[in-house]
Amino acid sequence: MELKGTIASSHKMVISGIAHNFKENPLNFIEGHILIAEQTYPDMISFIKKAKAIVAETGGILSHAAIVARELDIPCIVGVKDLIKNIHSGDKITLDLNKGVVKKED
Repeated sequence: MELKGTIASSHKMVISGIAHNFKENPLNFIEGHILIAEQTYPDMISFIKKAKAIVAETGGILSHAAIVARELDIPCIVGVKDLIKNIHSGDKITLDLNKGVVKKED
């Protein structure tokens, strides 16, 4: 399954990792996982700093997730429709930051 969004950081790479759906499990974020969220808030900064990347269902290049990701030099894709219902904590995912694609691995 592939989901498409907007590239919000200047990273031109493909990265893989384990998803952490913040809606399903707002605590116990594991450093190096990919943060999956409907949107980010200032209260989430301690989790964001531990993230390998951020993917948000809402927002654009001026959203909180996008701005914080650029400030902290973290890869980020925003505006990914149906992200929360399709990507769950523990899923292996790949982010293509050249195309703005989130792919769930089988």
